[in-house]
Amino acid sequence: MSANPLPTPPKKTTTLRTNPLSRREYSSSSSSSSPIEGTIGQGAAGIPADKIALTAPSHLDAAEKDIFDVLNRELEPDKLEVKDVSGGCGSMYAIEVTSERFRGLGMLKQQRLVNGVLGERVKGWHGVQMKTGVP
Repeated sequence: MSANPLPTPPKKTTTLRTNPLSRREYSSSSSSSSPIEGTIGQGAAGIPADKIALTAPSHLDAAEKDIFDVLNRELEPDKLEVKDVSGGCGSMYAIEVTSERFRGLGMLKQQRLVNGVLGERVKGWHGVQMKTGVP
């Protein structure tokens, strides 16, 4: 008795379609005003050379001002807010920062960049509320 093999279904071809907006490619052309290849915007860091640094609000305490100053210097933000939300003991801060340095980075990478800039300061805190974005 010969065993008839079961019929095999026809093979399906699957085409993987990608969303053209999900992949971003950055390149630098010879007409770019940026001296560093692959940067976005103008100037050596991809930030316009005429960008004016933000001024810390007068209501910040010394610790908030220190955080504001380091983030302002390193990230050259368009918007920066720092607030001690721990009741004044300095164990938890709310930080909102909008910067061109975040362009092309996902939220997690943006927040890791902020944590990297803050360095050892963050290790002594109980927590941080962070909101990041691109202008």
